[in-house]
Amino acid sequence: MIRAMSDQTQQQVTIKFIVNGQEVGMLMLSPKNFSTGSTGFFGNGKILLGDDAEKGYQAQVQLVKIGSAPAKK
Repeated sequence: MIRAMSDQTQQQVTIKFIVNGQEVGMLMLSPKNFSTGSTGFFGNGKILLGDDAEKGYQAQVQLVKIGSAPAKK
């Protein structure tokens, strides 16, 4: 399960990773202008889920604001 919380004053989003009801990590997303012209948030990093993956997992999260891309002509 992933939960997202936005801090409107700093325009940063925190994603919390929860496994079996326990928070095991978080990822900070920063504002991003995507190459398509859309706007949103993006973040990546390594996450440990508390399982047997010694090096953890590589995580990437992007949130794209629906309708933010410029209209095509």
